[in-house]
Amino acid sequence: MNIRFIALILVVQLAISSAGCLSPAPASPPQQTSLPPTLPIPESTSAIVPPGGMALQLTDVPLDYLIKDRTVIAYSEVSQLAHDLGWQQGYRVTFYRMNREKDDITGIRQSISIYPPENMDKVYAIETEGILSNEKGTTRYEIPFPAIGDKSMAFRETRVGDPMDLPVYTVIFKKKNVFETITMGGTTTDYEMLKDVVRKAADKIQ
Repeated sequence: MNIRFIALILVVQLAISSAGCLSPAPASPPQQTSLPPTLPIPESTSAIVPPGGMALQLTDVPLDYLIKDRTVIAYSEVSQLAHDLGWQQGYRVTFYRMNREKDDITGIRQSISIYPPENMDKVYAIETEGILSNEKGTTRYEIPFPAIGDKSMAFRETRVGDPMDLPVYTVIFKKKNVFETITMGGTTTDYEMLKDVVRKAADKIQ
């Protein structure tokens, strides 16, 4: 009796130990491999679009405007100071609107210049200084304007003694290695429309 009982216990223990040997070992947690952080790619300091591709189009101005002139800027047209600053190439386009019945003529002019990126701060500073130094017979004021490009400034000027008191708006800005001057003048200028045109011009610099 005791021998049978002992034998039964041995059989049960053997079964338990056998079950333990057949059960799979606990899986080890997967090792996490740390990936190197992704560094942001620095934005290029030079525009990849040629000057002609950055010029305003008829679709960028009101429907009643026409193209007066669209041309590359010749090397000889640029000042010696611009040459010293590394001027590379440029483009210019002029639009106008005319209404003979209302004796109305208004123009928009865009000038684009490409310089080495490292000289852009100098270019902007010199251009700003030139505009701020009022010409004789001209009253010029800096006016509030939305920030454009990397740095921008806007002015309104009138000629002293002009019976019609016709204003001329000038906006200058730099973006990447591009410097632009956009002016609007004539009998019917529109500050709000000018803001939209300048924004479109800046968006073309890629």
